[in-house]
Amino acid sequence: MKCLLAIIGFMTVMAGCTTHYYEKRRDTLVLYLDKPNAQQVLFACSLDGFEPHEARYLDGRWVVALPSGNPFRYYYLLDGKLFLPPCPIRENDDFGSENCVFDPQLSCFYKTVKTNAPLPFKAHQKIQHKY
Repeated sequence: MKCLLAIIGFMTVMAGCTTHYYEKRRDTLVLYLDKPNAQQVLFACSLDGFEPHEARYLDGRWVVALPSGNPFRYYYLLDGKLFLPPCPIRENDDFGSENCVFDPQLSCFYKTVKTNAPLPFKAHQKIQHKY
């Protein structure tokens, strides 16, 4: 039921928009952001204290890969400006803004790749859970 309600909320937020989505490859979570006009995209998440990491530009999309398995909060910086993509779960932060939330327990939000082909780059090794 929790997943069904989240899907309905996600569909309402997305309204046909596919600018942001997740993909799980083995033990790696890949986040895609379709913002081809951005010059620089940084990704920050709670796994490492919101340390900004550069996203890679591949095939017209910005891509971030990190270890999967733990829930985390995140946001992007597009050309130096805070950007929150359409995400299924959001929460208020301590600064009067919001963060997206990824929870692997709600696996209905990411698609699983049928291949074991590796990514063309390594996951951010510095992004690790701090607990």
